[in-house]
Amino acid sequence: MRLSKRPWAFLFMASLPALIPVVVLLGGEEPSPSPGGSRPGAPDGRGLSAHDPSTILKHRGVYWTFTTGRGVTSLRSDDLVRWERGPAAFSAPPAWVKDVVPSQRGHFWAPDVIEHEGRFLLYYSVSAFGRRTSAIGLATSPTLDPGDPRYGWTDQGVVVRTDDSSDHNAIDPCVVRGEKGTLWMAYGSFWSGIKLIELDPRTGKRIAEDSPVHALAHKDQIEAALIHRRGGHYYLFLNWGRCCRGVQSTYNIRVGRSRAITGPYLDKAGADLLKGGGSLVLETEGRFIGPGHAGILKEGERHWLSYHFYDGEDGGRSRLAIRALEWDQDGWPKVQGEMKTPPPTPPGR
Repeated sequence: MRLSKRPWAFLFMASLPALIPVVVLLGGEEPSPSPGGSRPGAPDGRGLSAHDPSTILKHRGVYWTFTTGRGVTSLRSDDLVRWERGPAAFSAPPAWVKDVVPSQRGHFWAPDVIEHEGRFLLYYSVSAFGRRTSAIGLATSPTLDPGDPRYGWTDQGVVVRTDDSSDHNAIDPCVVRGEKGTLWMAYGSFWSGIKLIELDPRTGKRIAEDSPVHALAHKDQIEAALIHRRGGHYYLFLNWGRCCRGVQSTYNIRVGRSRAITGPYLDKAGADLLKGGGSLVLETEGRFIGPGHAGILKEGERHWLSYHFYDGEDGGRSRLAIRALEWDQDGWPKVQGEMKTPPPTPPGR
């Protein structure tokens, strides 16, 4: 992407002091579902939607995030500030989707992506709203660069699925590396809460059909798990509250940590996340309503927290924010700075 205008308060990320928050605002229409190309938004990012953003990855100098949308939509940026639409992963739903979730028409939710052993693994949710008729699918590509002749997402089928007889819901995947080369996926929404399964590092699929399903966290309204490994701990970020209601959304981001990826995860007060524990990381701030679906980008010693929120001054549209993330002396995460809107571009820039 090459856009000529630059908001005055925003610089390339490499020149930002570690404690200065970066805020990216995207709002408005549905991202383009067309694979193989992109349709740029306005220079300041208006006209773009961002809901349930994946972990941000950098590939060949370009940052990518994948979001809820038709065909699994993507956004890309050179500098984490100005974004444009990238290609969707699918032009049509994979063949298995209709058999697993008959009501689905290709509007997939809450993806996550990881680079693993020379290829990219894209996990996404296929579900019937408000039900446990759900599955998490996997697609793979050797590159994120649409200009590379090798580019293209290959359907790998179902990783895990649930139905209305299940005690949990197979949506909102988050993939993380564990110790000794292991690969894991946390997922879950409402019902009995957040779960964890081990993946086969060679295929990216569940390591076995009957492999253990570990319970990590539970609350009446809970979803959107993220596991981040730092030092000797695994940090489990998740959402309490309800999303998808615009200015009425009640999402807030919580955290606990564990020495083992399978738990138990405890909050700052020592409360188990399986028993309703969870220390507050981020909640509504003025017009920035219902922050949720956290991701962490680490570059050097800097950490950046990405998430969506609902804009209280723009009809509750979902937008993307990226802010500096620090760690206190006890090793707990804290978000830096206050949310701010982009200022007008000064004349002559």
